[in-house]
Amino acid sequence: MLKRERQAFILHQVNLHNKVLSAQLCQEINVSEDTIRRDLQELADQQKLIKVHGGALSHSFSQVNFSPAQIYSRENKQQIAQKAASLIQDGMFILTSGGTTILEMARALPPGLKATFISGSIPAIMEYTNHPNIEVIVIGDKVSKNSRITVGAEAINQIKRIKADICFLGINAIDIKHGVTDNDWDVVMVKRAMIEAANKVVCLTISEKINTCQPLHICDIDKVNTLITERSPSDPMLKQYADTGLEVL
Repeated sequence: MLKRERQAFILHQVNLHNKVLSAQLCQEINVSEDTIRRDLQELADQQKLIKVHGGALSHSFSQVNFSPAQIYSRENKQQIAQKAASLIQDGMFILTSGGTTILEMARALPPGLKATFISGSIPAIMEYTNHPNIEVIVIGDKVSKNSRITVGAEAINQIKRIKADICFLGINAIDIKHGVTDNDWDVVMVKRAMIEAANKVVCLTISEKINTCQPLHICDIDKVNTLITERSPSDPMLKQYADTGLEVL
């Protein structure tokens, strides 16, 4: 793979999953860690990503010189957000993870909605507080700079004391065999707790992440009640998920 192709692949993975691990890129591209390290540094110098220890982050994790218009596949995420917002009714207690699709959902909430939102995602919390009729409960603990969400034992213990009507998860990857997967251990642990703390689990993802897999397992498909993408529920890509009994929107 040529350098230009290699760096284009890296950028696509960063945009798609918000975070990439150097070790995983080495396996996927079949090059040395030194090569990946140099590629990440060059892309960071060009301000195309944020280089961190062990990998890189999308600029969606930084508010410096970053605008919502730069969100990857934003139009698709806005479609997903509209579908997700339609599931929320007055009086509900809603538990949410972080991620740019969750942010779009927060922006899509109707002004008259009266509900309680519970989250440890700093960007999501800020969006919810802008809403005139929403009560906000913050899950507190250490903040992960990589994901801008609270993580750790205390955050998980607080989540365990909640029984939400719906948990909305922004996810990094899903497939039939491996279920829902991610690449950040601290976030995985928080999402596992959130799944157990809700009556209904709704996963939000652009279709590019469907039939993909990340290194860390969150849950099997049977733990998910609803899958929302930008595609029509009748799209052939989604048939195998609907065949498992999963609601597809």
